[in-house]
Amino acid sequence: MPQITKDNVLEILGKKILPGKSATINLNMAKLYTTTSVEVPVIIERSKNPGPVVLITAGIHGDELNGVEVVRQLISKEINKPKCGTTICIPVVNVFGFLNMAREFPDGRDLNRMFPGTKNGSLAGRFAFQFVQEILPIADFCLDFHTGGASRFNVAQIRVKKGDKKSIELANIFKAPFTVVSTTITKSYRETCSKMGIPILLFEGGKSQDSNKEIARHGVEGTMRILNHLDMLKPKFDLPDAHAESILIENTSWMRAKYSGLLHLKVPCGKHVEKGEYIGTITDPYGKFRHKIKSRSQGYIINVNEAPIVYQGDAIFHISSLSKNIDE
Repeated sequence: MPQITKDNVLEILGKKILPGKSATINLNMAKLYTTTSVEVPVIIERSKNPGPVVLITAGIHGDELNGVEVVRQLISKEINKPKCGTTICIPVVNVFGFLNMAREFPDGRDLNRMFPGTKNGSLAGRFAFQFVQEILPIADFCLDFHTGGASRFNVAQIRVKKGDKKSIELANIFKAPFTVVSTTITKSYRETCSKMGIPILLFEGGKSQDSNKEIARHGVEGTMRILNHLDMLKPKFDLPDAHAESILIENTSWMRAKYSGLLHLKVPCGKHVEKGEYIGTITDPYGKFRHKIKSRSQGYIINVNEAPIVYQGDAIFHISSLSKNIDE
């Protein structure tokens, strides 16, 4: 079990990290069937001054690159070197999936459906168990970065549980363009943090196997605002202005394709649309068919399917309702 001793020494993964020191510890999880070791780098930065421990993770799904880029920038720009306390950055949690540009572990399981894991279970379950036992308990606060799955592009957003006033308060400090109230998925990392009493913000932005500079910027700047709130951001950094309050989304609905064909988007993700507004078309490959897609309701588009081809019934637009500023 990780701990910080009375002398402010961090003991984690069999190592001792003194105040004011940096360390990269390779978490050995398992070997490939070629006997090649697969290691997960855990990057730790400690201030000489006591303070909170913030755990920053990305790549729980191996093909979600925007989160990896956010954590990479935090490290590269030395934002993760705290004024007080400790930061623990894991840019790629699912190294197995990252190697193959796949969402899942090699055993076919979604790591984010395997928490808190089991000591003697599947590969993904064992990894989740080791993570929960040997890293997570030391955290006072967690930030976890994700993207939309497959071709579905998420607008930059923080997801919070309904009625979780603490998370909503922290989301208003992060100030992503949108804060989306969503149910906590069973056996997810977020659910495990909640059960352990560890505050967590889950960031979603962009889509899988894609790197988006604007999404990464929102992630980095939001993290800086959180670190500043915790008095961990060094004074050499200028605190970025969010320009606007986060918009709270409490209810959403999906629009699905009425026909199969080629999808042509006419509005960007994040746009506010009116009921009946023209937002896209579906055509056939032969120039004989053209169907206009019109919004069924007024609201913000928080996710769009950027696949060039869709089948009847595919989710294509995720639209909000009952939106308001988060501080209202």
